Amino acid sequence: MAPRKNAKGGGGHSSSSSSGSGSGSGSPSTGSSGSSSSPGARREAKHGGHKNGRRGGISGGSFFTWFMVIALLGVWTSVAIVWFDLVDYEEVLAKAKDFRYNLSEVLQGKLGVYDADGDGDFDVDDAKVLLGLKERSTSEKTFPPEEAKPPAELEEQAPEGADPQLEAEGPAGERQPEVEDFLTVTDGDDRFEAMESGAVHEETEDSYHMEEMASQDHPNDVEEMMHEQERSDPSETARDIDEPQQGAEEATHQDYAEPVYEHSENEGIEISDNTIEDSSIISEEINVPSVEEQQDTPPVKKKKPKLLNKFDKTIKAELDAAERLRKRGKIEEAMNAFEELVRKYPQSPRARYGKAQCEDDLAEKRRSNEVLRRAIETYQEAASLPDAPTDLVKLSLKRRSERQQFLGHMRGSLLTLQRLVQLFPGDTTLKNDLGVGYLLMGDNDSAKKVYEEVLNVTPNDGFAKVHYGFILKAQNKIAESIPYLKEGIESGDPGTDDGRFYFHLGDAMQRVGNKEAYKWYELGHQRGHFASVWQRSLYNVNGLKAQPWWTPRETGYTELVKSLERNWKLIRDEGLMVMDKAKGLFLPEDENLREKGDWSQFTLWQQGRKNENACKGAPKTCALLEKFSETTGCRRGQIKYSIMHPGTHVWPHTGPTNCRLRMHLGLVIPKEGCKIRCANETRAWEEGKVLIFDDSFEHEVWQDASSFRLIFIVDVWHPELTPQQRRSLPAI
Repeated sequence: MAPRKNAKGGGGHSSSSSSGSGSGSGSPSTGSSGSSSSPGARREAKHGGHKNGRRGGISGGSFFTWFMVIALLGVWTSVAIVWFDLVDYEEVLAKAKDFRYNLSEVLQGKLGVYDADGDGDFDVDDAKVLLGLKERSTSEKTFPPEEAKPPAELEEQAPEGADPQLEAEGPAGERQPEVEDFLTVTDGDDRFEAMESGAVHEETEDSYHMEEMASQDHPNDVEEMMHEQERSDPSETARDIDEPQQGAEEATHQDYAEPVYEHSENEGIEISDNTIEDSSIISEEINVPSVEEQQDTPPVKKKKPKLLNKFDKTIKAELDAAERLRKRGKIEEAMNAFEELVRKYPQSPRARYGKAQCEDDLAEKRRSNEVLRRAIETYQEAASLPDAPTDLVKLSLKRRSERQQFLGHMRGSLLTLQRLVQLFPGDTTLKNDLGVGYLLMGDNDSAKKVYEEVLNVTPNDGFAKVHYGFILKAQNKIAESIPYLKEGIESGDPGTDDGRFYFHLGDAMQRVGNKEAYKWYELGHQRGHFASVWQRSLYNVNGLKAQPWWTPRETGYTELVKSLERNWKLIRDEGLMVMDKAKGLFLPEDENLREKGDWSQFTLWQQGRKNENACKGAPKTCALLEKFSETTGCRRGQIKYSIMHPGTHVWPHTGPTNCRLRMHLGLVIPKEGCKIRCANETRAWEEGKVLIFDDSFEHEVWQDASSFRLIFIVDVWHPELTPQQRRSLPAI
C-alpha cells in the first residue's frame, strides 16, 4: 500500500469522464470520472487583449494593439481584415510561399502571444478580439442537471442514415457510476441509444460509476491545453500504435448521467426538514478551498500541444481553413474539407485528426452511434500514422478512450488507456485515468495498484487520494479510507470536488462515530452536490417537492394505499408462504448497509420489470399490483418483501434518486423494538398500515425485538414527475 503523506497540495489531475466521467472520468468518469470518467478537465479561454465592446474610436489602451496589428500584417491587410473581412486569409498564406517565406510559421511563432481565440494562430477573429470588436470565446463544458432524456423517436432527422438513437443513459460501470454513491454498471450497447438498461444498481457502495454525459456539450477543439508537466520533447514521434481488440469489449453503460459530473442538479429544491440538531458540537474547521478561492488560484502554466509535423506545416493553410469551418460550427463543410485533405495527403496526422474531430462533432449533433464509432476509429488511425507528433498521439488516444467509455465500451477504453500509459509512463494524469478505467470494469484491485503507484511518486495527488480512499472504503477498510478521502477533497485538485467523494467521506465518518460527517455533508450541500444535509441522493430532477415523510393524500396515490391496507393479510400470507416453502428466494442484503444482523429481501418488481418467477410465489399480490402503474412502472424503484431479524442495525444511508417515494406496509411487526428514522423524525410500523417516506433523505433502521419483522416495500414515482419524465428517465 502506498504510504500516506499528510502534506497538502500537489499537482492537480482529472480523469477523462464522464467522463466521463470520467470519467470521468470520470468518472467513478468515470469518470471519470469522473470519470467518468470520469470523469476530462475544463478548458479555459486563453488571455490576450482587452475588450471594450465598441467598434469606433481607439482608446489609449488599444493604440498599441493597433500598432502591432498594422506593423505585423501590413496597414491595408489589417484594415481590410478587421473592418471589412475583404482579405482572404488563406490566400495571403498561400501567396507567401511565392516569396519562399513561410508566413504561417511567422504568424504561429511571432503572433502566438496574440492568439486571442485559442485556435493556434493569429487570424481575423483574433484581430477582432484584440480590437474589442468581438468578445473572446470560451469553450467550457456544461454539466446539465439530470432531466428527463428525450425519447428516441424525437431524435432529429439526419442525412447519411444516422442512427435514430438517443441516449437514455450513459456509460458506466461507467455506465460508470455512482452508487447511490457509485452506482453499478449496467448492460447496454451504445450511449446514444434509448435503452431500458442505462440502469444503476440499487444502493451499491463498492462499484464505480461515471456520470452521464450524453447531453453534455463536449467541445472537441484543437487548442486543448496540456499541463506543462505532460509535455514531452516535441520532436518525439510515436509509431506502431497497436489497435486495441474490440471483439471482447463489454457494452456496459453508466448512469453517468457523470460523466459525467452533475454538480448543480440539486439546486433549487425546497427542503422542509433539513436541520441538524447536534451539529453545534462540531467545532473543527474543514479546510477545503472555496469555489472562489479555486477560481482565484493562478492557473498552472499550460502550453499548446504541438499537432503539426514537418509535412503538415507545409499544408498548414489548408488545415487552418478546414479547422476554421469546424470551429464556426459548419461541421458538414469541415468534414468535407478534412476528408479531401485526407484523400490528398493520406500521410497527414493532422488532417486525419481533424477528420476524427468532425466525426465526433457530427455524432453529437446527430446523436448517432454509427458516426461516433467512425470517429473512434479515425482517432486511432491518426495516432497510428508515421511521424505523428507526440502531443497529437496523446490527444487522439485520450479522446478515443473517452468516447469509448461514452458508448459503454469499457474494455476497449481500458486497452486504449493502457497503451497511453505505455507510451507516456511518466504522465500521472494518464495513470489516474487508467485507474478510473479499471474501476469502471469493476477491477478495484488493479485500480488500487495504479493509485498506489501514483501516490508513491506524487504523494499529494488529490485525484489519486480520493479514488484510493473510495477503493479502501469499498473494501470495508472504513477508518483507513477517511484520511485519503478527506485530504483528497481538501487538496482542491481537479476531479476531487465531486458529490460522490463527499458522500463516501461522510458515510465513512458516520460509521466510525465521527460527527464531523455532517460538516462534510453541509459543505457538499453548499457546493451544490446535495439538495440538503439530509437529502443526499445523486440522481435528481430539479424542483420536485422534498420532505422526509408524506401522507397518502400528499402523494395522490390514495387508491394504491387503500388497496394495500385493505389486502394486507393476503399480501402477508403469500410472503409467509414463500418464507416457509423457499427460504432461498429471500436474498441477503448485499449492499454493505448493515452494521450487524440479518436482513433479506424477496423482489417482485425491479426497475419497472416484473420478475415472473418470483410472482409465481405470490400470484395474488402481483395481480393486485398490476393495475397501479405508478409502482409497477417505476423504473427507479422496486416492489419487494423485506424481512429483518432481531439484532439488526442498518447504517444511516440515502437512496440514489429524488424521483421516487417509498411505501412500507407493515405485515408482521413485533410490539416493541422496531423503528425507522428518516431525517430527524423516528416512527414505528403498524400491521396493516402504510408509512410513506422519501428515501433520498437519510434514513436508519433498528430491529431490537425478540422476533422477525416483515414488511412490504412499494416504490412509486414522485407525484410531480411528468408522464414524459416517467417514460424517459433512465432506470435505477
